[in-house]
Amino acid sequence: MDFLLQAFWAPLTETYFQKALIGGCIVAVVAGMVGCLVVLRRMAFLGDALSHAMIAGVAGGYLVMKLLFGLEAHAPGMLLGSLLAAVVTVALIGFVSRISRVKEDTAIGIMYTGIFALGVVLVSIFRHYIHIDLMHFIMGDILGVADTDLWTSAIVAPLVITILILFFRHFQLTTFDPVMAASIGLPVLLLDYVLTTCVSLVVVSAVSMVGVILVVGLLITPAATAYLLSDRLDRMMALAALFGVTSVVGGLYLCVWLDSAGGGAIMLFCTLQFLVVLTVAPRYGLLARWLRLRRLVPQQVVEDVLTTILRQEEATPLSVIRLHVPQHASLTRALRQMAQDNLIQESEQGYRLTEPGQKEAAKILRAHRLWETYLESIGSPQDSLHTTAHQLEHVRADGTVDYLDEKLGNPKLDPHGKQIPPPQKNNNQS
Repeated sequence: MDFLLQAFWAPLTETYFQKALIGGCIVAVVAGMVGCLVVLRRMAFLGDALSHAMIAGVAGGYLVMKLLFGLEAHAPGMLLGSLLAAVVTVALIGFVSRISRVKEDTAIGIMYTGIFALGVVLVSIFRHYIHIDLMHFIMGDILGVADTDLWTSAIVAPLVITILILFFRHFQLTTFDPVMAASIGLPVLLLDYVLTTCVSLVVVSAVSMVGVILVVGLLITPAATAYLLSDRLDRMMALAALFGVTSVVGGLYLCVWLDSAGGGAIMLFCTLQFLVVLTVAPRYGLLARWLRLRRLVPQQVVEDVLTTILRQEEATPLSVIRLHVPQHASLTRALRQMAQDNLIQESEQGYRLTEPGQKEAAKILRAHRLWETYLESIGSPQDSLHTTAHQLEHVRADGTVDYLDEKLGNPKLDPHGKQIPPPQKNNNQS
């Protein structure tokens, strides 16, 4: 017990751990909230693009501050340069996707790799003036957080959260129904740019602290985890912020215990957290999906039961139904579900169709006899008409049966001389 307490308490007494915890949690909260809109709008690739394109802005800001003011590694200059690079990247992506047949995802891939390459070239050409560790830029060093990084995040995070709160309804409407948002006069394009600016601010304020890989991960993975648990945007944002914080806290302890890289440990913990939620989420998890599939009643079994009872023209015992519908495992569930759906009623003599069940069974029987008529018209053997039509009677989507009826000239009898049920009129049809 003392060992466990020591394992959790000892890191908290270290200054580097405290700074990493504070800085990481600030980034995680704002990244998780913004990430919800990024995930819902399918902008995940854009966040990755902005984080990679930032190196050109960092290099440009570093170079300008060094040559003009003699300042090295000046955070505000690099922040402004990174933000400018992000804005230019977004503008170029929009320009290319609008004026050419190239789709937006392709434009993102082209522009961000080009601007990233520009940053790498700038760093290599002006290596005597620019002292940037590219590996540190990509992987980050959350255990070596500087005070300037903390202050930058502490300023950017409240600003972005304030924008999200003030324009929450606007972002919500433009995310789920941009056409309606435009029709009621919301500036959809302007809101898109505001959101992109928020994403850019989050990325540029966090990347020097946590690196390119981790900032993209904190934008996407906690939001995706929350998406598995909530259908409401406000709750999704709260959950994403919570999952981001737990990822930082759990990942930092993991990196201390395993003596590993901080950013990698946080992202590993974040991904494992996503996989756990993906497995156990009550509505959208793998276990819930497996249970739904296990309880699912095949539609073909339901339709076979309906037509079996309809053909008997009286209460049908379970033994007769089992004779015609041999899927015993799903048959019991089908009968129970059909009774709940008011398609059949159980009595001492057997099962009877309700009025809705009669209508549904008539549709299936109509399809069966029309298929038999069609098969006979194309020369199918008489002894195979029923078997083949029994398989085809379940194909009734997109007006298939009505097309058959019209093609055959609206026949009244099937090849066996039995009446084909007429088409049912819609309730709203006069």
